Amino acid sequence: MTQTKFDPKVLSVLEDKIQLIKTEEGAIYLVGPIRLPVNLYGETVVFQWYCWLNCSEVTENFEKIIDKLSSINLAEMQQSSVLVYGDFAFADDAIIRMHSICHTGDIFGSKRCDCGYQLKQSMKMIVEHGTGALFYLANHEGRGIGLFSKAMAYILQENNYDTVEANHALGFVDDARNYNDAIQVLKALRSKPVCLVTNNPKKLAALKDAGLPVSGRKPLWGDVSEYNEKYLQTKIERSGHIKDEGFCPNE
Repeated sequence: MTQTKFDPKVLSVLEDKIQLIKTEEGAIYLVGPIRLPVNLYGETVVFQWYCWLNCSEVTENFEKIIDKLSSINLAEMQQSSVLVYGDFAFADDAIIRMHSICHTGDIFGSKRCDCGYQLKQSMKMIVEHGTGALFYLANHEGRGIGLFSKAMAYILQENNYDTVEANHALGFVDDARNYNDAIQVLKALRSKPVCLVTNNPKKLAALKDAGLPVSGRKPLWGDVSEYNEKYLQTKIERSGHIKDEGFCPNE
C-alpha cells in the first residue's frame, strides 16, 4: 500500500490531539479533547469528547496510523469514547460513569431496560457535580454478547426466561464485559480519586483491582415501569446489583 502524503499543517493539528497509551497487547490511541455541545434535558451543555482506538502497533509516528484509517474500515468496528466535564484532570472531586452501549435503550429509548435513563441521568449528575466523565463503552451490548445475540435473548425473555437465563441458554456467561481499556484511558486523564456512578459492584471492583483510587459510589436507579421491573429485579437477585433506596418496584 502506498503511503499517503499528508499536508504538514493537517498532521500538526492532528498530532496535538493524539495521545499514545501503551498496553500489554499494543496501544490505545486517544483522540481529543473535542468540544461537544450536548442537548441535555433541553439545555445545551458543553462537554469535551475523546474517542479511542485499540491497535497492535505501537508508534508515535501518527502519520503512519492516520494513513491506515481509510483502509481498515473502522465503520464496521465499534470504538469507545468518553465525555469529560469540568476540570477533570485536577479537580479534587470527580464522578464517573462506565456506561455500556445499549442500541435499544440509548438510541430508541426502549423501556425494556433502564439504560437510556441511566445515560442521560448520569450526564446530568456529572454536570450538576461540576466535574466528571462519562465513558461510553463499545462491545458491551447485551452485557458483552452483541446486538444480534441480544435480539435472540429478548425473544427468550418474551418466553419467560430472565436476563441471566437467556444469556446462559445462548451459550454466554451472565456478564462478559471488560473494563481494561476504559481504565487505561481513565488513568491517562486523571490520577486523583473518582466516585463511580453505578449499582453494579463488579464495576467498582474492576476499578479498585486496577489500583485506581476510588472515593465512593453513587447509586443510579429510576424509570422503573411494568416493562423493565423483572429485568431490574433480576439485576439484583441474579447479578448482584446493589438494591438502593431509589429502587422501588411494584412488589
